[in-house]
Amino acid sequence: MTAFPQAQAFTKDQCATGLRAAVAILEKWQATTEQACDILRVSRSTHARAKLRNREWSVSLDSDQMQRVSFILNMHAALRLIFDNPENVYGFAAMANHNEFFNGRSPLEVMAQGDMISLYETYRRIDSLRGAQW
Repeated sequence: MTAFPQAQAFTKDQCATGLRAAVAILEKWQATTEQACDILRVSRSTHARAKLRNREWSVSLDSDQMQRVSFILNMHAALRLIFDNPENVYGFAAMANHNEFFNGRSPLEVMAQGDMISLYETYRRIDSLRGAQW
């Protein structure tokens, strides 16, 4: 018997649904294929398959990849709460940001570094715009 219950794994269909949503958001944020692959830590072929919406498809993602998907979905939700107009909801991530953390880089540029810290810190700063408490 283990002291802690094992985390329940996501099904392949859940992974595919989440990845498709994250890829669609990143496209609307004007991320390049390379940026999207670096942010989500997926291959170019997985990214390309996720863009095909009319096809039945499933994929297995590890917990790191699903965490990345979650950050993208949650950043999108926060941006939708902060902004009323689609230009800002979808344009914010590609805009140069002169706050201390970003130092003139866009949130996409920071997230595309590919490391989890950059993704998390970008999420944290966007989420804080909606009044989140840390």
